[in-house]
Amino acid sequence: MGDALERRTSDVLDANADDVAEQEAAGLSAAMVDRLRLTRSRVFAMAESLRQLADLPDPVGDVVRGATLAGGIEMRQVRVPLGVVAMVYEGRPNVTADAAGICLKSGNAVLLRGSSSARRSNAAIVDVLREAVASTGLPADAIVHVSGGREVVGELMQARGLVDVLVPRGGADLIQRVVRGSSVPVLETGVGNCHVYVDADADLEIAERIVVNAKIHRPSVCNAAESLLVHEQVAAEFLPRITKALAAEGVTVHGDDAVQAYGIDVVPASEDDFSTEYLSLDISAAVVDSLDSAIDHIGRYGTGHTEAIVTRSLDAARRFTARVDAAAVVVNASTRFTDGGEFGFGAEIGISTQKLHARGPMGLQEMTTTKYVLTGDGQIRS
Repeated sequence: MGDALERRTSDVLDANADDVAEQEAAGLSAAMVDRLRLTRSRVFAMAESLRQLADLPDPVGDVVRGATLAGGIEMRQVRVPLGVVAMVYEGRPNVTADAAGICLKSGNAVLLRGSSSARRSNAAIVDVLREAVASTGLPADAIVHVSGGREVVGELMQARGLVDVLVPRGGADLIQRVVRGSSVPVLETGVGNCHVYVDADADLEIAERIVVNAKIHRPSVCNAAESLLVHEQVAAEFLPRITKALAAEGVTVHGDDAVQAYGIDVVPASEDDFSTEYLSLDISAAVVDSLDSAIDHIGRYGTGHTEAIVTRSLDAARRFTARVDAAAVVVNASTRFTDGGEFGFGAEIGISTQKLHARGPMGLQEMTTTKYVLTGDGQIRS
């Protein structure tokens, strides 16, 4: 599949160029166009992710646990595929290849319904992948591109018994519509209102590097930082330098009164700013009077995706990681590391912010369930 993508890169890029042109003409924001746009290097990265998946161990059949029961029966809990997985997702065509590869490697069939804004790109990618799959003797219909409007999503949501699991990936409106309206079990991915908290004991040079990277490395993705919290003890020193550094990268800082007092080119923040996943060159910012206040702020506005602390205090790091309720908690590093590829999963279906079955980047193991296999030699229960 990876080799086929590289061979037919021009076909994929031609289809993507038509999608991008159509969406730019329609006024799609620059951040959303960035999510949609493919380049030769991005297609090659998709291919490399598929090769990394190919090299990973097959999770199907792994023994999760086992024991010999009192009567001599051998009990094993083993990993098995989920079955038919339907993906409903927005924007980014690389999700098409990642989802197809993960589902196929974990023994599942996958129905891929991407955004209408990327319909040509997704169709071209699936065409390449289906041809590659068929060339190995597997059924091409292990990977299916689903076209159509919102009514098709509604049909997938009600296809209980035909679809085993539905995975929405995208904005909050899409995810909540699927979660609330689906009779099919849902593996819920989440939006990323990710915070970086700069503690009183932070190394401010490291803090500046982390905040800038977390915000501007790729602002249109869910693990980009959307909110900055700064302890009041370092606010007077840190805020002028970080707001200047962010402004130099084209970032608009939406700050509370204290941030406006210390910062450079800061615009007033509204209550909504602190709960917004911008996916753009914007960031909300606030000054807090303690670690506890930072944790409370994150608990109020965060989405359970990725939260980071910058500190030289082991005690502060331990308290933060213990008390912050999120799929990933980062100490002295960028939020951008919450990613299936960075975690060694090859790729990811999405990043789950729920607490059932899967949480965080969802790779091969998360796309399996388990069953128990009991082996005896005639035992009966008395």
